[in-house]
Amino acid sequence: MPDEYRTVARAGVHETEINRSRFRCALAPVATEREAQDFVAAVRKEHADATHNCWAYVVGADASVQRASDDGEPGGTAGLPMLQMLLRRDMRYVAAVVTRYYGGVKLGAGGLIRAYGGVVGEALDAVGSVTRRRFRLAVVTVDHQRAGKLQNELRATGREVRDVRYGEAVTIEIGLPEADVPAFRAWLADVTAGTAGLELGGEAYGDA
Repeated sequence: MPDEYRTVARAGVHETEINRSRFRCALAPVATEREAQDFVAAVRKEHADATHNCWAYVVGADASVQRASDDGEPGGTAGLPMLQMLLRRDMRYVAAVVTRYYGGVKLGAGGLIRAYGGVVGEALDAVGSVTRRRFRLAVVTVDHQRAGKLQNELRATGREVRDVRYGEAVTIEIGLPEADVPAFRAWLADVTAGTAGLELGGEAYGDA
């Protein structure tokens, strides 16, 4: 499991014209392959009148799922350059669809490869990226008396408070870099005079 990955900051669209053909790249962050497929289907439906709707997506922090389609363009001239651009930029959990409206001028194989890969690169620049870092989820249990102060201390030291629940005691879910766990355990004992409990959970990714 990688310690971090990059993905697009938001969904977005970038359009350019090359030799009278319109190339429109739609990007979106996707959590699963199904989400990627749904996004591709939605763009294809929206631009059903286009000459081509070529696509590529990468899912998984380790890029375990990679798919691409030329959608009628000559083999290897559209989907693959798009996929390669996503991978070259270290993008994960992202789908790209490039819609082409043919303008009457043939670009040739080299021109198509440059056009499809290039418009994805330009779209990535326009939309921007964010880094997600791997965290160990942890649950802190503390009495009501100390809960407010502890939450303030957690935020003041830059800890990511993910959830707070109030019951007989207060449980605060946080995200911790794995390497910080021993130091955090000692800090927590110090701040709460040893009264707080700490239970480690699974792993997740969050904003770096």
